[in-house]
Amino acid sequence: MDTSGSVAGVPTSDVEIGAWLRANGSLLRTITPAEDDDFGDLEPLRELVGDARIVGLGESTHRIHEFYQVRDRLSRFLVAELGFTAVVLESGFGEGRLVDEWIGGGPGEPSVVLRDGITYSFGRCAELRTQIEWLRAVNAAADRRVRFYGMDLSDSSGSALPAVREVLAYLDRVDPAYAEAVRSDLLPLFDYLPTDRSGIAWVAPTLHAYMALEQAVRHELTARISDLPERLAAMRIIYIGRSDRESFEFAYRCAATARHTDAFLTGFPDGATRGYQGANYRDAAMAENIEWILDREERIVVLAANGHLQRTPWSAPPIITTELTMLGAHLAAAHGERYVSIATAFGGGELLLHRPHPDDPPGHSRLFTEELRLLDPASLDELLAGAGMPHYLLDLRRVPAEGPVARRFAATTSMMTGGQATPVDALAAFDAVVYVDQVSPWHHSADWGRRDG
Repeated sequence: MDTSGSVAGVPTSDVEIGAWLRANGSLLRTITPAEDDDFGDLEPLRELVGDARIVGLGESTHRIHEFYQVRDRLSRFLVAELGFTAVVLESGFGEGRLVDEWIGGGPGEPSVVLRDGITYSFGRCAELRTQIEWLRAVNAAADRRVRFYGMDLSDSSGSALPAVREVLAYLDRVDPAYAEAVRSDLLPLFDYLPTDRSGIAWVAPTLHAYMALEQAVRHELTARISDLPERLAAMRIIYIGRSDRESFEFAYRCAATARHTDAFLTGFPDGATRGYQGANYRDAAMAENIEWILDREERIVVLAANGHLQRTPWSAPPIITTELTMLGAHLAAAHGERYVSIATAFGGGELLLHRPHPDDPPGHSRLFTEELRLLDPASLDELLAGAGMPHYLLDLRRVPAEGPVARRFAATTSMMTGGQATPVDALAAFDAVVYVDQVSPWHHSADWGRRDG
């Protein structure tokens, strides 16, 4: 028996494992989405998804062309063939309304919609533009409206300001006097924010500026931001009477997202001195926003990093050693088997990374590519490479409970996150995985260029 695939002292047969992967993995005809896509190769998704209301499609690292293609193509199948009604992105909740209005036929240039409606600079790639243009075309051609939502904290997790502005736009309609008080008392507290947001790393100086604030100013920010959702909740009946229920609910969710964003930020200056375990405010906020979305949508596709979608605690030693509860754990606890999580994995290729240069202003970071030459031998990625297939979907629930295949999967202890191995029990964390043998940098939109983002 060939035992060259031994991992952590567990003897396995490369031939046997590869044969099992080929027999149980579903070869994807292509990962490239197209207007006239033949979805025949994606039919295994129908059984995998079943009657799930939430399907998470992951990416093991950001700024990768192939992962955006996989998520777009699988999303199209879920929308067109299985009746999913919304696409939800790891992006700012309040900002996402601009994208939703545009795919519903609203005015505006796609480049502006992507810049202002998508956070974390994810809108800087041509692949996401292709996806929202498809959603707009679907809505123009069909009676059924497909929606788009962000689910994340405000302003790339850098400040609560965009969410506060959404609330103010609503308060101008229903309570002008209180809106004026917010403008005079709260908005000046955001004057510390840097004005240059053109760099891909602009959030870094934003966080530094927040941490440099006097404690009294930070506490006043927290108090005044926290007043927004409390005020809206107390005035709910009156405000709905002056507007409509859905406008109120969106404004209230933006107020809650502003509060969550502020809570996330407070951990930065306090983290070095606190004597208690840190909390994952960001994923808890995303879970709360998804529950709000599910009150409005039948079935949703959630696009986020693998780590956010896993059911099990996440850590990234040596930087993050505390195990954090992720979005996927919240969704699994609330929805059980009606939440299906699909990760991505890869065999090699080029990563798109960025790093600051001493000659550049704060927040600007230079892009560079780096070839990934070595996978962690104990990673799921290394195991999946043994199939010898370029890209395929594997239902991890098919892994047998006993035997050499079971032992080989049990010996995997990580998945690759870019060039780093992140500890995870993949069988406990995910229902399925899409494997791509080679990855490459995303394609920069012509509106952005490549130098800085």
